[in-house]
Amino acid sequence: MTRRARIEPPMPATTKKLRCAVYTRKSTDEGLEKEFNTLDAQRDACEAYITSQRAEGWLLVRDRYDDGGFSGGTLERPALQRLLRDIQADLVDVIVVYKIDRLSRSLMDFAKLVEVMDAHGVTFVSVTQSFNTTTSMGRLTLNILLSFAQFEREVIGERIRDKFAASRARGMWMGGKVPLGYDVVARKLVVNEDEAPRVRRVFEIFAETGSGIETAARLRAEGATSKAGRPLDKGDVYKLLNNRTYVGEAAHKGQVYPGEHQAIVPRELWDRAHAVLQISPRVRANQNRAQTPALLKGLIFGVDGRALSPTHARKNGRLYRYYVAQRVLKGDAAGDASIVRRVSAAEIEAAVVDQLRALLRQPEIVVGTWRAARREAPDLTEGEVQDALHRLDPLWEHLFPAEQARIVRSLVERVVVGPAGADIRLRLDGLGGLVRDLTAIRPDALRAAA
Repeated sequence: MTRRARIEPPMPATTKKLRCAVYTRKSTDEGLEKEFNTLDAQRDACEAYITSQRAEGWLLVRDRYDDGGFSGGTLERPALQRLLRDIQADLVDVIVVYKIDRLSRSLMDFAKLVEVMDAHGVTFVSVTQSFNTTTSMGRLTLNILLSFAQFEREVIGERIRDKFAASRARGMWMGGKVPLGYDVVARKLVVNEDEAPRVRRVFEIFAETGSGIETAARLRAEGATSKAGRPLDKGDVYKLLNNRTYVGEAAHKGQVYPGEHQAIVPRELWDRAHAVLQISPRVRANQNRAQTPALLKGLIFGVDGRALSPTHARKNGRLYRYYVAQRVLKGDAAGDASIVRRVSAAEIEAAVVDQLRALLRQPEIVVGTWRAARREAPDLTEGEVQDALHRLDPLWEHLFPAEQARIVRSLVERVVVGPAGADIRLRLDGLGGLVRDLTAIRPDALRAAA
């Protein structure tokens, strides 16, 4: 009896499910507000391709990865970064795009993406460019296409830069932060009549004082602010002084062209301010010192209640400064030991400043200053007062003499010198005003001034 073997039909192979993520991108945000935009068109084409591969187990993931308004020359795109995190979490098997340049226009960046995909077994598909990244031929094709995409991006960049340079050569406004003193109307700079005097004032004060710190201090005292409404600091002063927009010019990569806009600062004032800028800061500081009056003039008195007058003498090419009693100048102080006849200006000024800086650190002075300042600034806290007074100490050495003199005059009511030493009387109301000024200054501005 012949036995026949029974042949079983082959079991159907189970199709592996592949989770497919669609990535779309557009370099600009123009047209994205439309009900159906280019991102939607890319997504429709990709979803249709995934549907055609359903027999192969392809399934569309629910998450959308859409980057509208992001360049392909960088990987710093929110949707792309989220897609990379999902790849690393093994939530995606296939990335589907309309064209490869939607994913990246940089050959180097794309190599990084492929490295991440390979590490997690993810493949990449372009619905308009047929290739497979798992084969050497597919990688070669990909590299060729990416090279052209990168070339296209670089050519576009060159065209944009050339257009920008040509526009600046014609004096056109090409966007960016609108400078103080101007507004933008119909893509052109027009003078803001409320802010323009503020800009001219910066140039006038600097041309007069030669000091960025002194200029900023006077501007704060006058209530001058930036476009954002904050007090102008030393950094703002120098930015304004070096902005050729204010003299009616347009600058681009070291070249200067006549601008389409109206100038705010007269050429004569610009030249005067820039003549001062050409002098080194150290030389300007020495000039300011030479021009600054005696620090304690009008503040220093003898025990007889009469003011000491500043005077000086020059010996062997050196300048020696003094404060001399009035009775000595009139010649009637002979034999009177109760008065100080003459005191070294450098020594007494240093002693007053040192004692003043030490007093500003004492708790009772901080409390008194806080109470004085609260009359005009009720929200000011004791901690803010203490912090403001502590800021002044390390900043002092970097202030120009004119600014030091202004602070001393606002803080010191009277200095009385006698045989027993010097007695300093402070103005608490002046301390309150100083604290209000210091708390209005940003900490980074103070660091820049230092």
